[in-house]
Amino acid sequence: MLARRIIPCLDCDLGVPGGRVVKGIEFKQIRYAGIPWELAGKYYQEGADEIVFLDITASHERRETMTGVIRETSRSVFVPLAVGGGISSVEQAREVFNAGADKITVNTSALKRPELISEIADLYGNQAVVLAIDAKRRYALEEGRNVVQTEQGPCWFECSFYGGRQFTGIDAISWARKAVSLGAGEILLTSMDRDGTYDGFDIPLTDAVATRVNVPVIASGGCASPDHMLEVFKKTEASAALAASIFHFGEYSIDSVKAYLKERGVNVRI
Repeated sequence: MLARRIIPCLDCDLGVPGGRVVKGIEFKQIRYAGIPWELAGKYYQEGADEIVFLDITASHERRETMTGVIRETSRSVFVPLAVGGGISSVEQAREVFNAGADKITVNTSALKRPELISEIADLYGNQAVVLAIDAKRRYALEEGRNVVQTEQGPCWFECSFYGGRQFTGIDAISWARKAVSLGAGEILLTSMDRDGTYDGFDIPLTDAVATRVNVPVIASGGCASPDHMLEVFKKTEASAALAASIFHFGEYSIDSVKAYLKERGVNVRI
C-alpha cells in the first residue's frame, strides 16, 4: 500500500473580500475558521500531503476570487492543490488549473452532465479529475440499490448536489463506478451523516466504495481525532483521510497526527 495521505479541507466562503474559510455541521451551522492561503501555508509547513479547496458559494462572479486564492496559495505551498465548487465546463477548469491547481473536483456539474468528467480527463489526465460525492444513508431499501450492512441496519447511500441541499435519487456506489469508467482518477467521499459531527468516518460507506473502484478514495466527514483516521485506515482501503475542524480550530496539528499514525503502523510520509 502506498503511503496514506492526510488532507486538510478548506471550505471557502467567497462572499467576502479575499474569501474566508468556514466549517459547518452536517452542511449547516457555519463557523469562521481563517484566511484561505494562511491556513494552507500553515498546513503545508505541518506536512499536509495535499490541500483541498471547496468553494461553497460558487458563482460566476466569485470564481475570480477563488482563482486569486489559489494563485496566492501556490506562491508558497508546494503540495498538490485540489479545487472544486461550481466548475461546470472545461473552460472553467482551465482557469483554475492556470491559477495553480493540480486537480479539479466536480460534483453537481458531473451529476447533471457526466461527460464533463471525460472532457476534463481527456485534456488534463485522469489524475487531475476528482469526483466529489456527498452521500447520505437511506434505510428505506429500494430495488436496484447497492445495499450496505451497518450497525444500524441495511441501507443504501444517496448522492446529493448543490452543497447537500438537494438529493438526486442516484446510488452513490453505482455513481462512483460510473464516474471512474468516464475518467475520474480519484473519489472524494463525504458522509453527510457524519460531516462536522465528530462521530468518526462512515466506515461502511468508505469500505463499500473503496472496494468497488480501482482509484484512490479520500474518506471525509466526521473526523474528530487521530483515532478516527487510524480506524479508517485499518478498516478500509481508503488511501487518504480528509479533515477540517480538528485542524482549523487547533485541536491537532497534521504532523502530530502523522506521528500518531506512524507509531501505530500506518505508512505515512513524515
